[in-house]
Amino acid sequence: PVALMIPCHRVIQQNGKLGGYHWGETRKQAIHAWEAARYE
Repeated sequence: PVALMIPCHRVIQQNGKLGGYHWGETRKQAIHAWEAARYE
């Protein structure tokens, strides 16, 4: 839950890639997918 409160998962590199994330890139991708599905 804390990872969602701090929006560091929304940081995208200048080249458009997701980049690093403390809890792993797989989790970062999952959070992005979950947020995209919520706002469709």
